[in-house]
Amino acid sequence: FDCFCGANPKTQKKIRFVMEMAWQQHFVTNMFIRPKSEADLDDFEPDFTVVNCCSQTNEDWERHGLNSDVGAVFNVEKKKAVIFGTWYGGENKKGIFSLMNYWLPMNDPPQLPMHCSANVGKDGDTALFFGLSGTGKTTLSADPHRALIGDDEHGWDDEGIFNFEGGCYAKTIDLSEKTEPDIYRAIRQDALLENVTLVEEDGKIVPDYHDVSITQNGRVSYPIFHIDGYHEPQMAGHPNNIIFLTCDAFGVLPPVAKLSSGQAMYHFISGYTAKVAGTERGIKEPTPNFSACFGAAFLTLHPTRYADLLQQKLDKHGSTAFLVNTGWSGGAYGVGERMSIKTTRAVIDAILDGSIHESEFDKDELFGFDIPMTLEGLDKSVLHPKNTWSDKAAYDEAAKKLAGMFAKNFEQYSDKGSTDYTQYGPKI
Repeated sequence: FDCFCGANPKTQKKIRFVMEMAWQQHFVTNMFIRPKSEADLDDFEPDFTVVNCCSQTNEDWERHGLNSDVGAVFNVEKKKAVIFGTWYGGENKKGIFSLMNYWLPMNDPPQLPMHCSANVGKDGDTALFFGLSGTGKTTLSADPHRALIGDDEHGWDDEGIFNFEGGCYAKTIDLSEKTEPDIYRAIRQDALLENVTLVEEDGKIVPDYHDVSITQNGRVSYPIFHIDGYHEPQMAGHPNNIIFLTCDAFGVLPPVAKLSSGQAMYHFISGYTAKVAGTERGIKEPTPNFSACFGAAFLTLHPTRYADLLQQKLDKHGSTAFLVNTGWSGGAYGVGERMSIKTTRAVIDAILDGSIHESEFDKDELFGFDIPMTLEGLDKSVLHPKNTWSDKAAYDEAAKKLAGMFAKNFEQYSDKGSTDYTQYGPKI
């Protein structure tokens, strides 16, 4: 299957996939930018070729110094890749994303590749949503009042934002039309369900999105035009708002905080969320998960390289960054409660319509960011997390513990890059 990566023709890459399984070819047909006509394929010379032989394994993996008999091997110089031993469709798209993370910063002028979703309002205001798996990146960018640019991978150049892909790859765990209508309705002919249990209901075979007995990583891929009102150009202007999503299972971070430019870089490099019981084997209590630039697994250059590029973009275009917690409130996981989608939606709406700037802000003494004191549609008591804890001393202890985790993780980035962003972290 011959296709393209990158909606901006100036930096678009030609990709060829050679697949063992028909369903995997359908996956990349959904996920990448399709040729619009046969003319697009005239004299098609791929910039990169991926051979997916998923049923094959490497029996000599130990002798080759690998961790298992599974491999995704990419050779930039030979412009070829081989994927084997894994049936996961996501390996195809994430492999090419890793290459874009290498290619784009090398351009002149350098361009910023990003693991984020993006949408655009009716007035052309663009927003970016960064976040690790389970933080709501796909869900929150699928907004009925805004046009979706893309749900996962984008670039930022001198003209603005552009999508890398031609489709979406959403989690299906507990999916319902009520909570995520755009994604639910996108599952129709040509959508591809992966790791989803099928059950018989009223004589029909239907998906059971609540059955996670095999894995919690149920997925659906579908072409972006399955989303009503998607942004057809797949390119838009420079973003007004940048949102860093985190699922804080310690119940410490506020529903929303405004970040200074320096703080934005600190949290971008940190890439924090938390794992909770049930998400991975062996996880029995909240565990911090720091993934640089919200996508460490896909970075091919040092994280500060991307942070420096983001810093330049923020300063040049005046974008405002926010930290939004979709995790726990009123206590840690097991004690408090998960933020409701209604609360998070109200926060996102306030950011996107600009009403959050009308609020007065209270500076958090430990983390240094600014917490709004009021937001339309929300009880002001939920805006500062300490107010939601019945045991205030326990909150203070948990906050200091989390701040220490941030500081410990960031030690590896001290004195790296053009700026030492350590100074913008928690004051402990």
